[in-house]
Formats: sequence, structure tokens, C-alpha cells
Amino acid sequence: MERILVDGMWQFKFDMLQSAALGAIMYYFGVWMRSRIPALVKYSIPAPAVGGLTVAIITAILQARGVASFAFDGTLQTVFMICFFCTVGMNASYKLVLRGGVMVVAFWGVSTLVSVLQNAVGVPVASAFGLNPLMGIIGGSVPMIGGLGTAGAFGALFEDEYGISGALSAAIACATFGMVAGSIVGGPVGEMIIKIRNLATPNSHVENIPSIDVNEDAVLEEVGDFAQGRAKEKEEEGEHKVSGPHLMKNLSWILVAAGFGSAVSYHLKKAGVTLPPYLGAMIVAILIRNIGDKTELFAIDSKSVGMIGDIALELFITMAINSLQLGQLANLALPLVIMMTAQVILIVLIAYFLVFLPFGKNYDSTVMASGLIGFGLGATPNALVCMQAITNKYGPSEKAFFVVPIVGAFLADISNATVIAAITGFLR
Repeated sequence: MERILVDGMWQFKFDMLQSAALGAIMYYFGVWMRSRIPALVKYSIPAPAVGGLTVAIITAILQARGVASFAFDGTLQTVFMICFFCTVGMNASYKLVLRGGVMVVAFWGVSTLVSVLQNAVGVPVASAFGLNPLMGIIGGSVPMIGGLGTAGAFGALFEDEYGISGALSAAIACATFGMVAGSIVGGPVGEMIIKIRNLATPNSHVENIPSIDVNEDAVLEEVGDFAQGRAKEKEEEGEHKVSGPHLMKNLSWILVAAGFGSAVSYHLKKAGVTLPPYLGAMIVAILIRNIGDKTELFAIDSKSVGMIGDIALELFITMAINSLQLGQLANLALPLVIMMTAQVILIVLIAYFLVFLPFGKNYDSTVMASGLIGFGLGATPNALVCMQAITNKYGPSEKAFFVVPIVGAFLADISNATVIAAITGFLR
């Protein structure tokens, strides 16, 4: 660690390994905090946000008081980001989409429209406050339907390539707000629809329903397995365990996608199309997965890919939040509050008018609407938490628990990145 005294203030510089080490430490600090504060789990605040924000707040205070400033090397952060989005692409199997049928495609269409409308709300608000219109995307679909991963990727891109000060801090702040709002809003909205519309539910005919203890982690893992095609593997192979060779083979495919994807991104940038570095890699990863599925010459193990993706995402997000400059948010507070309020209202209206009504005006469409609010403001786990809050009380909805995770897990990310790139190119 390099330490320099400049004008009475210590400046600390962390190299790439030290920055990664701090990321790992603060991730587990976040895990520990979640085990001690139930509200963090209840509102789906992830460990990277808890640990990373702790560092960001401490460094902001020290810098504001003129005690010390901190700089973190982002080399490995970028590597982890690209690896994570490669795993998103690796899970984008056409077979899974086809198995979901028209309902999956229609719900995907709604999620794509959500991306467009979230930016249509954010850009005018940013312009009204005299901000760069691109800041409206930072308060739009980047952190909302994109979540923390997309927020970290595009926030850094907007700062580095377009010179928008505070873009990363604003994106992470909005994404963190979305994680909380997504968990809080989705369930009550679904409950309200059921009561106001007097909908029939699976438990409508059952009186005095006994309370059931639900292992939430087990339920979410089961749904995640099903959504990513891992349930079939477990049925066919028994309890499928990931081995060293499994991880090595799938990590190799991820690295191949990252390597060829960097070439795609380079040539796109040379042609005047500036995109986040992960997009080329994700495109190549999608091609690899579906070539394997179609030709059956090789197979991508979803469980191994999922494990690698989880690790990469946790480290990438923790490192990104560690390096936030929270002081840059002071001048953005009011615009961001207005944007976030508008985004919550928007997603509730979309959930009712574009999911509940056209998808059947029934219990299944209500649970799906609740799920859309969850990942439209936060991420797929938020969607599952919202849907679970309803189904634990009113009964199961197999259709919703199949459709929503498939779209939220990878399809929404793909379309959202495309929408963001298109709108960014237009605004520039």
C-alpha cells in the first residue's frame, strides 16, 4: 500500500491485489452484519452493499475532515465484472426460453418496455435540473431493472468515457434504494390487488390454514435451480455435485468468452460504438451456450457457472462500492429522490396495467405483477421474495415461479443492456 502525505492529508493507494483483498474482507463483514441485523435480510440488502458502503462512508468522512483520501485499483474489479456477465450469457439457453413458451416471451417484452420507460422518466428529470441527460439513465433502467451489477458497470463507464462526475456513486445509491423498495413494495401491491379484485386463490377454499415454516433459502435455491435449468440436471444425475474439473472446464469457457468478447468490444469501440466492456463478452457467452445446446458437442454446467458468477458478482460489487465517492452525491440528492419516487410509481402502474390485466386478471398474473416490481426495482431475488410473500399466504403459483425468474435471471439483462446502449448513443 502506497502512502503519501500531501498538504497535511494522507493519500493511500491500494494496488489491484490489495483492493481485491479489501473487497473480500468487506464482503464477509457484510455477511456478518446480515447475520446480526435481521432487517438487512428482510429487505434483501446484499452483503456487498453492506460491507462496501461501510468502507465508502468511512473514507468519505475521513476525506471530508481532511484526514486521508483513498484510491483503489479497479483492474480486478473489471475482470470480476466481465466474468459475472459472461455467466449471465452462459445461462441464456434458447431451450429454456422455448420451454416457457409465449408467456416467457410476452413477459420479456414487458420487461424490455420497462427499461425504455424507466429511462423515459429519468432523462427528463435530469434535464429539468440542468444535469447531463445521461444522468437520467443512471437514475433509470441502469440501477432499476439492471440492479447492482449493471449499476457498477455503466456507472463506471459513464464516469470514465463520458466524464459524468458522480455517475458510479449515483448508480449504486439508486440500485441500493431499488433493492429495498423492490422488497417492500411488491408484496403489498399483490396483496392489494387480490383483495380489491376479490381474486380466487389456491387457498380460497381452505379455512384456518395452519402456519407453515418455510426455509426461505431452500425455496430460493430450488427456484433458482429450476429457472436456470438445473432442476433437470438434478433429476437426471441425482444430487449433482460440482467438482474441480467441472469448475475448471466452465471457468475456461467463461475466459474464452471474455477473451473473444474483449475483441468484439474493441472493434465496436473502434467503429464509434462505446459500450461497457462486459457486453461483447456476454454476447460471445450467449453464442457459446447455445452452440453447445444446439450441436451437443459440449455442455455448459449451469451449477458450476452459477457458482463462478456468484463469486465474481460479490467481489465486483463489493470492490465497486468500496471505491465510491459519496461526497459527489450532495448535489444530486434532490434529482435522485424525484427519479426514485417516479420509478416506484411507474413500476406499480406497469405491473397492474401491463402484467395483471393482460396476463389474465387472475392469481397467477397478480403474483407475476408482484415479481415484476421486485426485479424491476431491484433484482431477481427481490422478485422471489415478493412472490413468496404472497404464495406463502394464498397458495402456490407455478406459472409465476417459472416465468419471472427466467426473465429476471438473464433475459431482462440482455434487453436492458441493449436499450441502454441505444438510448446512450442517441443522447450523445
